[in-house]
Amino acid sequence: MNGMVRHQPRVAFDAARVLVDVAGGEAGLFAWYAEQLVVMFGPSCRRELSATRKELTTSPRANTRDVEGGKWRARIEDLLRTRPEVTESLHQLTLSAQVRLPHAG
Repeated sequence: MNGMVRHQPRVAFDAARVLVDVAGGEAGLFAWYAEQLVVMFGPSCRRELSATRKELTTSPRANTRDVEGGKWRARIEDLLRTRPEVTESLHQLTLSAQVRLPHAG
């Protein structure tokens, strides 16, 4: 770590936002990202990630992205409270995933 202290709620917010973008997108990117999160947080999150992907790709609700993002923000904040040592790694993963996402316009 570079000595910088990360604001965990902000890291969780950014990570949840990117997670929703990745989960609703290309399968290969999602598989890579999900595997990184499983390594970081353990295999128990794999099922939740798959459920989010299914919800984002099949739900007709207009607010699905907001609902899933809110769920993940809260989950990630809880995980970071119990595992603060992964905060920087999650921040770096979020940045890496953002670069890999297709950009509109």
